Amino acid sequence: MATAQNADVSSLSYEQARDELIRVVSELEQGSSTLEESLSLWERGEAAAKRCEEWLLGAKARLDAARSSAE
Repeated sequence: MATAQNADVSSLSYEQARDELIRVVSELEQGSSTLEESLSLWERGEAAAKRCEEWLLGAKARLDAARSSAE
């Protein structure tokens, strides 16, 4: 379930998305959120993790391209 709150994750840099994921995990580990808040945090964490993966895949593609052109 995508929410408007998670939409802004798509514009984050890798470092910002990573920091957001760390913040979300820390908040979830505290266990003081309601079920609804926890679900929202989980969704935000999933969106941040996906954004990190997008950055990492993009970086890998750039490295592969650079290696190919160097050969």
